[in-house]
Amino acid sequence: MSIVGWIILGLLAGAIAKFLLPGRDPGGLIGTTLIGVAGAFIGGWISARWLDHPVTKSFYDGPTWAAAIGGSLVLLIAYRLLFGNSRD
Repeated sequence: MSIVGWIILGLLAGAIAKFLLPGRDPGGLIGTTLIGVAGAFIGGWISARWLDHPVTKSFYDGPTWAAAIGGSLVLLIAYRLLFGNSRD
């Protein structure tokens, strides 16, 4: 997949992560989508590096989507823990 494919995958993974983990985010919609893009890159890297699942060229690969969504969820949870009370 190209960088543009990973960005699109990240945007969708961020939206799915936000759906799975509802609530008020400190960064709003833009922050959540950026976390999704970063989570897709990190999830794909972890998947290729330690889980022995290389990144495929197919956009519709299930384990790649799972890694991207998982990375987005982890980053979203960490972001909420670090900056969750900043908008109170």
